[in-house]
Amino acid sequence: MRLLIVDDDPLISSSLEISLRRQEDIQVIGCANDGAKALELCEKEPPDAILMDIRMPNMDGIAATRLIKTRYPQTRIMMLTTFDDRQNIQQALAAGADGYLLKTDKIDQIAGKLRLMLEGTGVLGADVLRKLAPTENPALNSLTPREKDITRLVAQGQTNKEIAATLFLSEGTVRNNIVVIMEKLNVTNRTQLGLAYYENYQN
Repeated sequence: MRLLIVDDDPLISSSLEISLRRQEDIQVIGCANDGAKALELCEKEPPDAILMDIRMPNMDGIAATRLIKTRYPQTRIMMLTTFDDRQNIQQALAAGADGYLLKTDKIDQIAGKLRLMLEGTGVLGADVLRKLAPTENPALNSLTPREKDITRLVAQGQTNKEIAATLFLSEGTVRNNIVVIMEKLNVTNRTQLGLAYYENYQN
């Protein structure tokens, strides 16, 4: 995994870089101190994944996420921040972030969640989920029982392969169902799909 770290605090960037370099499957290809620099580095060498802070000078992490996901949709972006308020979380996910973690998470946890994100699993930290108040989404009532089961397993972080094994379906069937579910709920990625489940069924 080629990883870019984006944070305006050099001590945090340095600490993350030193710690994550110890992971055999993670190669830190650079550090940026704001969103504009992150975009510049992506233009030179798009990373597989980005750890992105939110509050930074010149260009914040949410604006940078929106631009990077537009230009490099295959790059996965994990927000890593101290801000756990609903507004920042929603804005980051709407910008295309694939995950949202707090800086209180341990390095091993961050590394593990980066791997899950790279596999296509949306990642929301437990503390982040607890901060989200429920928002009614009437479209959830239109889901079939199978679609609700698939939504629940996506929210739990299961991959398409794992969901297929759990529900005795083919991966293609799971993938097609997820496309339909996302259209019904008007969401664009697995993270937002999982968020919709937790907001409406787990509160």
